[in-house]
Amino acid sequence: MIYKFRMVSDEADNFKREISIDADATFLDLRNAICDCVGYDKNQMSSFFLCDNNWEKEREITLEDMGVDSSDIDVYLMEDSQLIDHIEDEGQRLIFVFDYMTDRAFFIELKKIEPLKNLKDPVCTLSMGNPPHQFVDLQEFEDHIDTVAAKDTPVDIDEEFYGDESYNDDDLENLSDDTELY
Repeated sequence: MIYKFRMVSDEADNFKREISIDADATFLDLRNAICDCVGYDKNQMSSFFLCDNNWEKEREITLEDMGVDSSDIDVYLMEDSQLIDHIEDEGQRLIFVFDYMTDRAFFIELKKIEPLKNLKDPVCTLSMGNPPHQFVDLQEFEDHIDTVAAKDTPVDIDEEFYGDESYNDDDLENLSDDTELY
């Protein structure tokens, strides 16, 4: 059986990769195919997360055991975990975290299952756009996060706001229904 995955990024416009891989392959095989098709260093820590339909992370499949000493948490390693044991249905969503320092990732979805077929090695069947850089400058990343956070911070409207000399009643009356007030 062959799985056909589509991979996108929230960082790079028009970036898309499609990978066909045998269902009996391991997550390590899938990781290596991803790294090969985007030109990433395979020596970096990474993890897959199986997700629900809302992209909420559920089960982690990691490159290495990080030594968590909790008996409540099952550890799934890429080299020991076959795709077919964790992925059964078309539409299954995964997140592949390739940069742990900044929690950067690819979003992957199983688009098609081809039964009664086998594939010796994974194949990148579609390559569009440029992938995001594997590593980012941490200072640039922090500056970007600060800028985004500043834009998303709601304006604090309290009693002093209405007493401020820059406040104008007409400004609120001229807002359209779809204007955000923060």
